Amino acid sequence: MWSFPVLKYEAVLLQVKTCEGSLSSLQEQVLLSTTRLPQIQAQVENVTARLQPFQYLRHQGLYTALSLRLLGQELSQLEIGLSAVHTQLNNTQTQKLSTEVGKLRKDVEKMQVSDTINLKTVKENLRYLKNSVESCKTIPKDFKGQHRYCMKGLITNISEPVTTSTSPYGKSYISGSWGRQAKMDAEGEKDSYWVQTLLNSHIYGNTLRVYQTYEDFMASVNHKDYTLAPSFNHADAVEGPSGVLYGEALYYHCYGSADVCRYDLKTMSVKRATLPGTGVGIKNKFPYCYYDCRPHSDVDVEADETGLWVIYTTLSNHGNLVVSRLVWDGEAQTLTVTQTWETRLFKKAVSNAFMVCGVMYATRYVNDYREEVFYAFDTATGKEDNSLALPLEKVAKGVASLSYNPIKRQIYMYNDGYLLAYQTYF
Repeated sequence: MWSFPVLKYEAVLLQVKTCEGSLSSLQEQVLLSTTRLPQIQAQVENVTARLQPFQYLRHQGLYTALSLRLLGQELSQLEIGLSAVHTQLNNTQTQKLSTEVGKLRKDVEKMQVSDTINLKTVKENLRYLKNSVESCKTIPKDFKGQHRYCMKGLITNISEPVTTSTSPYGKSYISGSWGRQAKMDAEGEKDSYWVQTLLNSHIYGNTLRVYQTYEDFMASVNHKDYTLAPSFNHADAVEGPSGVLYGEALYYHCYGSADVCRYDLKTMSVKRATLPGTGVGIKNKFPYCYYDCRPHSDVDVEADETGLWVIYTTLSNHGNLVVSRLVWDGEAQTLTVTQTWETRLFKKAVSNAFMVCGVMYATRYVNDYREEVFYAFDTATGKEDNSLALPLEKVAKGVASLSYNPIKRQIYMYNDGYLLAYQTYF
């Protein structure tokens, strides 16, 4: 399917006219340059052939029609989702969203009979409404009341490192993730610390190391190792620095797929959920970058006061960050994605990200010894803030992963083989 902008058509048309003019001039002087004429004729024929698809698109209006049809399909999906939420809640917020979606539908219908089209504005409105519908769904209304510091707003300050250690496998293993068990009401593994190091090419892993206490972790003693998969290229192996220990299970990006895996420390079984979206970025398509790219950091599993999250991106969101909420059903033994928000922040312009109180924070590289939290996206409101400037001191240049622990209110960084922890303040 051709989908070239009209500007390229104008450029090609100009090239044809230029070639035709040159051809006319050469025909008048054919006796002076008989060897050049066949080359010019071939060039004109080639450009004319390339021009035909553009002429067809412009005359038939297919480029615009295709864009509008895809937009209409996306809007129809939103209407179905909103209708279900409105049926359940039927409150002021869902009524307002229904009105806004109805207005957007009228705008799209007008665009189908109008020559004046602003697809960018309509797409941005659609993204905002989709995020608003997601925020209405299943996040507990009082979760910020349960954790009153969340009601204060965004993080206001981050301490210097309060914990400094190194990977138990050695500083040469520069990629992985670590932290304290993150489930607030966990029974098993309540005070555990864990390290998941990528032992193969700094990209793939299949082991998890768990310490029952902070003292054991700091002394690197009394640990237990779990084998998540029989090999580094097994479907249940870890790809990228993506993990978080939540309760008695490790959640991480499954090898070579758009799936999130859940490894149960008790049963040693694996369950998985597929991430939603068209063209989910995997296999190093959309890693964290900013200054240097962290290989295969496409999918990032996080935890906070509200539960589990996945940060990733899709082609349909143009490589911008996407945030999805994960839910584990212990009775049904199923892992599902319940909500998804789309941001306007390009993932490759970010060095890493983490979740706190339902807010996604993103970082960027400042220099070899400092990162900076510069962006926040609140899933409760759909609002963005790119005016932050919270420093994160570090020991080495590269940041493999960042994760937050709601019990300690600390951020954990895997910093090129160094393990650093920071205290957050609200």
